[in-house]
Amino acid sequence: MEINTIAISDVATMGSEGMKTSLVSREVIADSIELVALGHQLDALVTIVGCDKTIPAAAMAHARLNIPGVIVYSGSILPGEWRGSPVTVASVFEAVGAHAAGRLSDVDLAELEASACPGAGACGGQYTANTMAMALEFLGLSPLGSAGPPALDPRRERVAAEAGRLVLDVLADGRTPDRILTPGAFANAIAAGAATAGSTNLVLHLLALAREAGVPLELGDFDAISARTPVIADLMPHGRYTAVDLDRAGGSRLVASRLAEAGLLDTGQLTVTGRSLGEEAAGAREQPGQDVVVPVSRPLEPQGGLVVLHGNLAPEGCVVKVAGLSRLRHTGPARVFEREETAMSAVQSGGIAAGDVVVIRGEGPRGGPGMREMLGVTAALVGRGLGDRVALLTDGRFSGATRGLMAGHVAPEAAAGGPIGLLRDGDPVTFDVRERTLRVELTAAELAARTGEWRPLEDRYRTGVMAKYRALVGSASDGAVLTVPEKVRP
Repeated sequence: MEINTIAISDVATMGSEGMKTSLVSREVIADSIELVALGHQLDALVTIVGCDKTIPAAAMAHARLNIPGVIVYSGSILPGEWRGSPVTVASVFEAVGAHAAGRLSDVDLAELEASACPGAGACGGQYTANTMAMALEFLGLSPLGSAGPPALDPRRERVAAEAGRLVLDVLADGRTPDRILTPGAFANAIAAGAATAGSTNLVLHLLALAREAGVPLELGDFDAISARTPVIADLMPHGRYTAVDLDRAGGSRLVASRLAEAGLLDTGQLTVTGRSLGEEAAGAREQPGQDVVVPVSRPLEPQGGLVVLHGNLAPEGCVVKVAGLSRLRHTGPARVFEREETAMSAVQSGGIAAGDVVVIRGEGPRGGPGMREMLGVTAALVGRGLGDRVALLTDGRFSGATRGLMAGHVAPEAAAGGPIGLLRDGDPVTFDVRERTLRVELTAAELAARTGEWRPLEDRYRTGVMAKYRALVGSASDGAVLTVPEKVRP
């Protein structure tokens, strides 16, 4: 049987009200796969995934069903080329900011836009899709190396055919997800994300998957594993190369081999092929002379790209991607916005100055609802030349293409009474990555005095899927998963 489900394009919805549906779609996709498999009593399944939410949603469904299965990524887009340099869709978002600042002409922007996406496939850097595809390989739900061939590469046919053969072997062996999804497997997936400076969405999605699999996983685990895992892959957005370059260099097998040799992976973890991750990594083949993946002894950065901060603005924590950052501390006045659109208008009109701390609230899982990505705003700041001179915090999410001193997933969110809702323009906010803190320089008494003064924006969704999501969704610090209310639990 061949069965389809829905998907939301993050590129098409970015910066619009439609982006609120993106994270919601993760739950709908997982539910639909689960329902079809339950309804038709499937013995096994192969799930083909593409962009951001389909990947974690498929993994969540496989964990719930706990039947033999294989997850196959459909591949990255080939990079575009603009004036001799590789470009991706993220380049376009940053160019929008440069254009608004007068640093890029109408003709230049149009030419770049026409060059950035030359064909089918997921976004080409180590953004969310490629980060999650690699994570599923290191978790063991996808065969190691299967995510590497680009979407239009002829090798994709072989990957698909091998998945068809493999699923029959998985079925015969009874190789179910509960045998694969262990604490060690999640640690391996986090290490892969840290070593490649992957998307902060990895945190949200692995937390959600761990809840489905019944595996204990906390925000602190990401920080601890990232702290001991160096960055060894020179990938966009922090680096020079695309996912296609990584594939040519040796792919995820090479990343796994490097980490395994350094003792940074639990190599005994079972994968869907029936072999251990260490056995799969042993098959790595490195392209001579490549410099996309460096040895662990000569890392690009000594610690991984994911950091978790806590403080009086984020009691439950928030996530920062620090790869490529030289500025690890920032204090500045808050510029507070109640939604993404007003923040974007301020950036584009020149209303944000060097030193500011941009605060975008009301965009969390419940407040959005749906936890929008802020790529439009963050990329516009970079495009205007402010990327290394301002900081930003939000209870929403970031695209994997976001770069700069940006704290996302701030929890509790404003709509849940979090202290981010108490900030006012001009409040001094301090990011300190080394100390792992995010604070506003106000006393507890001053913050308490403001409690109850903040009011959320009027709820635009009172019926339908968005209203149901708002009623059931939990904190980003737990993966923004839907919970069954206590009164209806058995």
